[in-house]
Amino acid sequence: MRKTLAFVIVLGLWAFWSAAPALKAGPQQESSDLFNQKNYTYEPAGRRDPFKSLLGGKEIKEKPAAGAMTQLSIDDISLTGIVKSKEKLTAIISGPHGFPHFIKTGDRLADGYVLSIQETQVVFRKTSDRGIPLMRAKDVIKEINPEER
Repeated sequence: MRKTLAFVIVLGLWAFWSAAPALKAGPQQESSDLFNQKNYTYEPAGRRDPFKSLLGGKEIKEKPAAGAMTQLSIDDISLTGIVKSKEKLTAIISGPHGFPHFIKTGDRLADGYVLSIQETQVVFRKTSDRGIPLMRAKDVIKEINPEER
């Protein structure tokens, strides 16, 4: 048993010493190869340049999230204010979470649309109730109290 153990130790040391010069030479060869490499340039070969801006100098205008207004129900909103700009009226409403939304005549909601906007009130036309279409459309009027103006 001792002879076998001694043989394995001697064999391991011999393998280590014989591989040591190769280990020392390896990294030096790799580092010298790194310095001798050619400089490479990008050739698109018909493909678009991945470093070129996709916008191309155009500005992005942020739009409200698609479907944000279509998820609001007429019964759940409250009229916050009405603003007149360039002879057009825009209503400011707040949903159940209290976030303000700007609506104009014709904008769609989950269960209807904005029929008209006057200086003190907004008229909504309700076409469905909880996803079920109504036989007759119903007009819902939301007003701003004169004291609050």
